[in-house]
Amino acid sequence: MKEKEAPVRKNNEALLQVNKVGVCGTDLHAYAGNQAFFEYPKILGHELATEVIAIGKNSKGIRNGDRVVVMPYVNCGLCFACTNSKTNCCENISVIGVHGDGGMQEQISIPDKLLLPANNLTDDQIAIVEPLAIGAHAIRRANLMAGETVAVVGCGPIGIGIMKLAQIAGAKVIAIDTNEQRLKFAKDKIGIDSVVKAGENAVLKVTDITKGNLCAAVFDASGNKFALETGPDYMSHGGRFVLVGLSKGELTYTHPEIHAKEMTLMCSRNATTEDFEYVIQILDQFPTDLYITHRVSFLDMIDHFDGWLEPTTGVMKAVVNFR
Repeated sequence: MKEKEAPVRKNNEALLQVNKVGVCGTDLHAYAGNQAFFEYPKILGHELATEVIAIGKNSKGIRNGDRVVVMPYVNCGLCFACTNSKTNCCENISVIGVHGDGGMQEQISIPDKLLLPANNLTDDQIAIVEPLAIGAHAIRRANLMAGETVAVVGCGPIGIGIMKLAQIAGAKVIAIDTNEQRLKFAKDKIGIDSVVKAGENAVLKVTDITKGNLCAAVFDASGNKFALETGPDYMSHGGRFVLVGLSKGELTYTHPEIHAKEMTLMCSRNATTEDFEYVIQILDQFPTDLYITHRVSFLDMIDHFDGWLEPTTGVMKAVVNFR
């Protein structure tokens, strides 16, 4: 930990007090030194629960003392994606805590256009809006319908978010993972309908659960190359395969197999304002207290990062408390 000067608010910015910061895989990988396209030194943290210290006149009516959600994706507003309401995949995107310094500091000053009022939420709820918005965006991309059966591969924090949000939207959910501890968490704590351990019999088990129909949509939240390449095996004819997890290399598919299913293959990146607003609206239906499994103070944070990298610690979502 080192000292730095307090931030100074500029025009069209808000000076924020950081109350809590959620820790995600990007933070942990960056800490371990294996996050791609990452420059050091860097202040981490983009899942922020904050309170406004100072803000000027703004279109959202946010005032000093308000609790706010931070949308950490700084978009240019000028590229083709931005001008077509796809700010989540802006050609020049800069993410707070990834490309620029983030919120693991007592105060931060950021553009007020990135804030959403959240006085109706607790700090714990505000801290998990961003990862859940990623799941909400993936579900919206898939055009998920109530009554459909979906599979989500990967029971990490993003995958668990997708699962529960899919249930809230009226879908039946099958969780798939190699880690039995995480499958048990999905079933017992989050209330996911069915769990399947990934392996040679996984497709047969999904076939049995769905009475031969397989899944209308499959979401990969693992980023694992093998999982990304075999995900279509769980998908019904005419289904959708949504790649939320990111693999660094090439992926290979057998064309006749995906062609026969007329598979819709789509990627899902980050989230838009619409997704954040949706999560804020339905967050009272999400089991925040169960999703957040580990809490630590800011001063003790550095002693815990190594442990959070180990699956045996049972971490789903860790939160750092500043106040």
